Amino acid sequence: MKVSYKWLKKYLNLDIPAKDLAEKIERTAVEVDSVDIAEEGLKKLVIGHVLSMTSHPDSDHLHVCSVDVGEEEPLQIVCGAPNVDAGQKVIVALPGSRIGGNVKIKRSKMRGVESEGMICALDEIGFSKDVVPKEWADGIYVFDDSVPVGEPVYHYLGMDDPIIDLDVTPNRGDMLSILGTVHELAAIYDQHPDIKKPIVHEDSALNVNDEIKASADNSLAKTYKLRVIKDVKIAPSPSWLQIILWNAGVRPINNVVDVTNYILMKYGQPLHSFDEDKIDGDIQVRLAQKGEKIKTLDEEDHDLSPEDIVIADNDHPIALAGVMGGYNTQIDEQTTNVVLESAIFDSIRIRKTAQRHVLHSEASQRFERGINPDGVEDAINEAVNLIQELAGGKVAKGIVTASEYHPELPTIFITAARTNHVLGTDLKIEDIKAIFDRLGFISEKQNDGLNVTIPARRWDIHIEADLFEEVARIYGYDNLPATLPTGRQTIGVLTSAQKVQRVARHVLEGLGLTQAISYSLTTEEKAQLFMMRESKLTKLLSPMTQDHSTLRMNLLSGLLDDVSYNHAHKVNDVALYETGRVFYKDTDDQVRPDEVEHVAGVVTGNLTDPSWNNHVKSVDFYDLKGIVDQFIENLGINGDIEYTSTNKYPEMHPGRTADINIHGHYVGFIGQVHPKITKQFKIKETYAFELNLQTLIDLPKSDDQYQAISKYPSVERDISFLVDSDVTNDQIVNLMKKRGGAFLHDIRLFDIYDGANVPDGKKSMAYSLHYVNPRETLKDEVVTTAFEKIKKRLTDELNAEIR
Repeated sequence: MKVSYKWLKKYLNLDIPAKDLAEKIERTAVEVDSVDIAEEGLKKLVIGHVLSMTSHPDSDHLHVCSVDVGEEEPLQIVCGAPNVDAGQKVIVALPGSRIGGNVKIKRSKMRGVESEGMICALDEIGFSKDVVPKEWADGIYVFDDSVPVGEPVYHYLGMDDPIIDLDVTPNRGDMLSILGTVHELAAIYDQHPDIKKPIVHEDSALNVNDEIKASADNSLAKTYKLRVIKDVKIAPSPSWLQIILWNAGVRPINNVVDVTNYILMKYGQPLHSFDEDKIDGDIQVRLAQKGEKIKTLDEEDHDLSPEDIVIADNDHPIALAGVMGGYNTQIDEQTTNVVLESAIFDSIRIRKTAQRHVLHSEASQRFERGINPDGVEDAINEAVNLIQELAGGKVAKGIVTASEYHPELPTIFITAARTNHVLGTDLKIEDIKAIFDRLGFISEKQNDGLNVTIPARRWDIHIEADLFEEVARIYGYDNLPATLPTGRQTIGVLTSAQKVQRVARHVLEGLGLTQAISYSLTTEEKAQLFMMRESKLTKLLSPMTQDHSTLRMNLLSGLLDDVSYNHAHKVNDVALYETGRVFYKDTDDQVRPDEVEHVAGVVTGNLTDPSWNNHVKSVDFYDLKGIVDQFIENLGINGDIEYTSTNKYPEMHPGRTADINIHGHYVGFIGQVHPKITKQFKIKETYAFELNLQTLIDLPKSDDQYQAISKYPSVERDISFLVDSDVTNDQIVNLMKKRGGAFLHDIRLFDIYDGANVPDGKKSMAYSLHYVNPRETLKDEVVTTAFEKIKKRLTDELNAEIR
């Protein structure tokens, strides 16, 4: 937002340099990008009067001009501009002057004719071509007759006006206007700006309701108002208005369009002007229909989306609401009757429309950030007054109001004690009230605090913390007390959950896995793989790409992408793990998904490198099971780990996958990734696990995991027996633990055989049982008694045949 310093001074008593004012704005309100004065770097540019003009004797496009520049004798200047003519008052660069781009002008000869200077166009003295009025775009600039000859040009072109370029943040849309900036500065300098409310001089013979009618959906346009001006005369705007616009970075067009842009800069309220005679019937604010098109004022055609808000007549769209007007109803030299629009459109739809059509205009920028609802009518009223003043015509009586919005002003309670606690100040309630008075907020004392009512122009303020910020800004950040560190150090500690997460990473890395970090966003298909519970999808409203459109509900799909990447780069031995959050939703209406910590790992190929003394084999289910066993054991979780065969995961091999339970709590699964999934990801045979880390965090744990080595000798007994083929190792181990007595310390399966000499339906299993008494030497009869109980129970309960 480019702010004219002179324009600000019309409302405020400012007697400080523009750069000091800019620094104050930056310290208090918003960042300032620059402070520029266009005349800096230029010299010896004056107003000249072309006394006569003759054709160049050796050129068909050059002219020899005699120009009065206020000196004793006129200068002879050769000029090639197509619009130069006798009697004009023009910009003259005297010999020895400097113009735009630091170009020095000297006396010279042009095709044999001496030229004592240069008659300049606006872009030649530093103006951007984007702001040069169309009438002067291809030639020199011509002043009004009222300007004095020989005077420097800077004041008469607005080049002596410091322009403060504000970098307005999205929350301070109120400062995208001169009046918004004036209110801010009035609070900073404790002044009362002189802002007059416009009074319209209407023609009682014309009624606006006889001229135009309008309808609008409140969800599309909270406020929609129209006024009509009849019998206007389109012409270039006066120089004062053109100067204001080009200093604001806007190209002057004509007196009607320029007024709407002037009001946009002053109020921050976008207006749009239609040629009434080009409108077919009434105006309606609606969503575009499928297949509709519009040519906008930049003469570009746009295919409309059903999400776009349009202004339409009975036949077709005539404007892309809040973004740009339509070419078919533009104001041109033949326009005599004008319909003026002032509105508040839905900010979200305007932003999406601007993005969709790549049309980011001054109007859309303001609609996206917010509009002051109290300024909508004032803006259109001042606009019709100015159009009547500059273009003549008659203002029809009344305003067409299709919709109107006046928000309930929020009231926030604030106390001095809380304010001082947050800011570290020692302000009294009277001091705080004085700050709100300067801001133009209405504040009333209640008990030990203030009820502060926020005006509609400050729609960025909603909660108590916003008021603390306002107090701090106006009081001055530099005035807030500063304190030195006390020297007392606070030692940071990890929470119990953070400790488990850190241990989990250390353990898995110690077991040979490498940490990977995957995106939390993935595709809908991958998000639904390897799911440990039922869940709805959590989709982004505006994903950057379709590959990152949905929040993940597993970690394994990301790890398999990493394996695929490694395989594509000829890395076949991969062992990765990841800890992170997955996102679950129980219903589609759930606003925010549940975030659950998971840990997952994948292994493919070999865990160790082959060498002359290390004959490696490809990893299998039991290798990964050993990793998971050791991982859970190192976390110190109390209780036995149970593996139960399962086929509920369609992405896992049905015969090589198991659920993992601890104390009856389901914590995850382990197994081989299904061949169809490995083919989909273009990877080799892969084994994987995924665990609910949050469940593991919540399970009871032993802080001390060590056990002292017994100083008494241990006793080992081996046992071999035949059992039915469907008897599992878990059944046997659980029976031995239950019946093996108090001194049974360890059970190890060392052989399984179901080949020759073993009956059909049977298998041979051999175990080594380790007995220890940490308090005294074990007696042989104690071990024998316990060992015999196990043999008897195996025979009775599992129909085992002891060998």
